[in-house]
Amino acid sequence: MKRVFVKEVRPKDEVRLCGFVYNIRRTKNRDFIIIQDHTGMIQVLVEHGDNPKIAKIVQDLTIGSTIQVFGTAIENPNVKMDGIEIIPSQIKIETIAKPIPINSESSQEAIMDYRWINLRDPKVTLIFKAQTVLEAAMREFWLSKGFLEMHSPKLMGTASESGSELFSLPYFKEKTAYLAQSPQLYKQMAMAAGYPGVFEIGPVFRANPSFTSRHDTEFTSVDTEIAWIDSHEDVMEFEEHWIRHMFKKLENALGSEIEALYGIKLEEVKVPFPRVTFEQAKNIIKAKGYVSNKENDFEPDEEKLLGRMFKQETGSDFVFVTEFPISARPFYHMRFEDRPHLTKSYDLFYKGIEITTGAQREHHPDILRNQILEKQKTENDTKLMESLQNYLQFFDYGMPPHGGFGFGLTRVLMKIFNLQNVRQATYLYRGPKRLTP
Repeated sequence: MKRVFVKEVRPKDEVRLCGFVYNIRRTKNRDFIIIQDHTGMIQVLVEHGDNPKIAKIVQDLTIGSTIQVFGTAIENPNVKMDGIEIIPSQIKIETIAKPIPINSESSQEAIMDYRWINLRDPKVTLIFKAQTVLEAAMREFWLSKGFLEMHSPKLMGTASESGSELFSLPYFKEKTAYLAQSPQLYKQMAMAAGYPGVFEIGPVFRANPSFTSRHDTEFTSVDTEIAWIDSHEDVMEFEEHWIRHMFKKLENALGSEIEALYGIKLEEVKVPFPRVTFEQAKNIIKAKGYVSNKENDFEPDEEKLLGRMFKQETGSDFVFVTEFPISARPFYHMRFEDRPHLTKSYDLFYKGIEITTGAQREHHPDILRNQILEKQKTENDTKLMESLQNYLQFFDYGMPPHGGFGFGLTRVLMKIFNLQNVRQATYLYRGPKRLTP
């Protein structure tokens, strides 16, 4: 008999259900077994007198065990799960589970130790359903614009970003390789290849010894690069419409389920997003009485303050902060001709956390080389220019104006579901002290 999923069951159906035992309630004359698959839960009623053989089979059944149930679906208005229960004709036990070692009161570390069990929770599963919908919507939007998907190498011969957060590893006998911190260099190579735009959803690695709620050492980065732009405003406009598209798809696909399980109603994303310059943002924060320890960037509490303020004043969960100083940005960000101390760049905040860094890139090879030399001097990195020779070749044979952004998927999921940590929005978290499971 073909397998039937829980959500497909209707009264009077003959079914074969496969899943985990979610709960068991035993009485003197009957057992109530709740089984769960990825679509939902349903109750199986085992009457000892009517089914002594089945009653004997399930007497040692435990929570977490995997079973197949053959039987008939009947209406029962007293059952909370859609008023349907299953009267089994046969139950086949596939595996008996040990006692489940975690519950809702367990520590975060314990939950991470047994993540595969935690992932069975319908609320946790919903996070990854949402991730799937969002990624599908991202691709749909990109493809509608004629973009190409790329898969850049994760083993590199030089750092893709600052070397301060770099994982190195032996590469055969005489070389050292580095895990990619970003696909940035390869996105720009695609612009030199004449592609209209590219995107990638893939892992990146940062040797960041941080234990904050927003950091990890391996995460999924979402990257886009766009050819023939006029300014970073083009990149920002592209991103806000891209975000509106994927949030609309999420609302249509899972909005009711998110509201039912989390009590969260997804709000319509309206464009354009509010915009504020870095200098203006810092002045706003200062006027609110907050004393910052960062001159050229934002502390987490500053991001939260700006997020709350713009939500109250504009109704938007999103805000662009633009025109960051050159000291806070990589060498490849383009600078304003009339204000060379500022970059044509931005960060996007969502619900008080930075989720994107984007910019127009410098595409003139002579200017780019000068900016590398300047960065080499200010960061006291004497080998920076030497390490970027392969990258610089991309610009010597023709390069169109271009720009793009990197988008933090797990941070967005964390905020959509009002989670406390990116660990909860990551399938398997990697941090300074975690390499398992």
